[in-house]
Amino acid sequence: MKITSLEPSRCVPVPDAGFGALRTERGNLPLESVDVKADISGLVAGVEVTQGFRNPFDVTLEATYVFPLPARAAVTGFRMEADDRVIEGVLKERGQARADYDQALREGRRAAIAEEDRPDVFTIRVGNLVPGEKVLVRLTLSQPLPYEDGAATFRFPLVVAPRYIPGTPLDGPPAGDGVAPDTDAVPDASRITPPVLLPGFPNPVALSLRATVDAAGLDLRELASSLHVVQEEGDTVSLHPGERLDRDFILRLTFEASTALQLTEEGAFALTVMPPALESPRAPRDLVLLLDRSGSMSGWKMVAARRAAARIVDTLTAHDRFAVLTFDSEVERAFDGLAEASDRNRYRAVEHLARVDARGGTELLDPMLQAIALLGDGGASRERVLVLVTDGQVGNEDQILERTGGALSAMRVHVVGIDRAVNAGFLGRLAGLGAGRCELVESEDRLDAAMEQIHRRIGAPLVTDLSLKGLDAADVTHLGSIFPGVPLRVYGRRRSGDAVTVHGLAAGAPWEQHVTGTLVDNPALPALWARARLRELEDRYAMGEHALEAEIVRISLEYGVLCRFTAYVAVDTRQVAGGEPEHRVIQPVESPSGWEMPSGPPMMPRAFAAMASPPPRMAVFAADDLDVPDFLAGGAPPAAPGGGGSAGGIVPPRPARGFGRPGRARVTHGLDSVVPQLRAELERLRSVAAAGLAVYLVDLGSRLEALASYLGGHAELQALARELQTAELASADVPGLRARAIEVLTSLTGGDQEPRRAFWKRS
Repeated sequence: MKITSLEPSRCVPVPDAGFGALRTERGNLPLESVDVKADISGLVAGVEVTQGFRNPFDVTLEATYVFPLPARAAVTGFRMEADDRVIEGVLKERGQARADYDQALREGRRAAIAEEDRPDVFTIRVGNLVPGEKVLVRLTLSQPLPYEDGAATFRFPLVVAPRYIPGTPLDGPPAGDGVAPDTDAVPDASRITPPVLLPGFPNPVALSLRATVDAAGLDLRELASSLHVVQEEGDTVSLHPGERLDRDFILRLTFEASTALQLTEEGAFALTVMPPALESPRAPRDLVLLLDRSGSMSGWKMVAARRAAARIVDTLTAHDRFAVLTFDSEVERAFDGLAEASDRNRYRAVEHLARVDARGGTELLDPMLQAIALLGDGGASRERVLVLVTDGQVGNEDQILERTGGALSAMRVHVVGIDRAVNAGFLGRLAGLGAGRCELVESEDRLDAAMEQIHRRIGAPLVTDLSLKGLDAADVTHLGSIFPGVPLRVYGRRRSGDAVTVHGLAAGAPWEQHVTGTLVDNPALPALWARARLRELEDRYAMGEHALEAEIVRISLEYGVLCRFTAYVAVDTRQVAGGEPEHRVIQPVESPSGWEMPSGPPMMPRAFAAMASPPPRMAVFAADDLDVPDFLAGGAPPAAPGGGGSAGGIVPPRPARGFGRPGRARVTHGLDSVVPQLRAELERLRSVAAAGLAVYLVDLGSRLEALASYLGGHAELQALARELQTAELASADVPGLRARAIEVLTSLTGGDQEPRRAFWKRS
């Protein structure tokens, strides 16, 4: 290892800036600037994002930046500018784009690649920056603006918040450069977990953001920014200099929209239908409320979440039944099963919510499955409603969709997202599957207005069972339902026709509205249709329809819209270096605004560290309280040893509470809940070398014993654990014990299964 001495006069510690923070004349992080220019016209925004990278080192550099974009935006252009040269990016199948990028770096050429890892999380890598060089990377995108209650919202995210990473760490090289190890639940965790800067880092990225507003003939009455102080000059709104990349930029535009059908020469159409002036029917409901109480919800978010949940309980009537579940690494219920929404039960639920505090990791899958089981089939006369209150900061989105998506599509799902850097993409996907609404709350000041909207929409929608007639159309996006104050927005491709009739049911009676089309010159519409169509196909892929990959790639390449199976790559023809970059840096991101970051040194107790293979890399800030005594006393093992924490970085999930603790029922889980861990143990066991086999078997025995305890007792696992813990005895038949373990684990996991290839092409 080469160690370079630093002169004290050149690197002076910054007072109160956090452990290890230094100030140098030129800094040592590659991202210098982010510039966002938005042109808003009606309900569509065209955006150009420019990222400025500079190499502060004396060797060639590859810089990696993980950043967010709006979840519904269509990325249609990519460009690299360096050394007075402009290199246009080309959209290719993702594996081919990566191969082209890697080859360019090996040949000493400058290159850049842009990839999508989530609908709202992207990664850019810029390679072979020569010392002192500055490179600009430009992304072009089109973004539809949601419209509700007379106002459109331009929301532009600026930071990827830390996400909780469940699952068992995978062997082999990581998929990315982030701080969390890849796991069986989140196989690309290392791609979506950038390191986080210490609070008060002295050299923030220079941010500029300007939005020019064209009302497109509409009566624009008000512009309002809820999280930033802005300045207005004519029709342009801009941020003040010095703002940090630590929260979403939100601009609300108040105007009256109208029903319209826009047609393009290319065959795309966009339909907007304003909600009718009807009363929302109120059928009896079975409602399950899920409240996220994980560590990332601490501070103002927990206060807002409790208030939001209590307001939702207040919407219930005596005809409804309901349940309240609060969750972190465990699930607690206000009462067993579904209870009648009497005054007494609603009071009990609010009393339970008042005691909720933030702690632990965001284990979202288990409470979702419990909620689905509680709702059951509900019967034909009852509306089944699931309401989730959370910040959505999880990394296993696809796993959750795969396990719950089918059931959610048969019930109504409403989501309340609370955060200044909310995981809007995932929360919108959940609400879309359940034909419900996603309301985002970015501050306590915004909560009352948001809760008024939730109160109006949490019941049955105004119009259901929608269909389109009169327009010969294909690949129409999901119609959903029409809610009070929320227009229907539909994209599709038309073969013929210039008018459409929307059919549906309102309070059980037929309802329809005829809309005549208008030909428009709007190049964004085909891209917005393609993006919406790709989102639906990607969700179906995540839910198990893997044959859709070829169709997703075809649409992405045909319409020039980035997706998770494709990537933009820009390669310079000029050689600037002797080979691959000599240094690589991943850009740390800001700590999200409003998050209460933990203090103290990073740590991992041995109980967790023994289960993590390989050892995880730690983030630059401290871990959350791990509450280790519960686990050592026989509580449930963490579902994600070494996984990412709810407060960011690498925080092992909090052990499940309720084991051996007074006043709490003993929690048990089915074998299915640990099958992924057992399969991972089986794969590792088969590859362990004979030299260290005895020690490995003893460690495996302790892990299996912990899993058996998590299940509330499992005779076969406990017997195997006891056998394996004798492996270091002189009389032990070590190869025989390995064979025995393989036999039992194979039986418990349902036999040998071919591992599923990760669709982001990890290898």
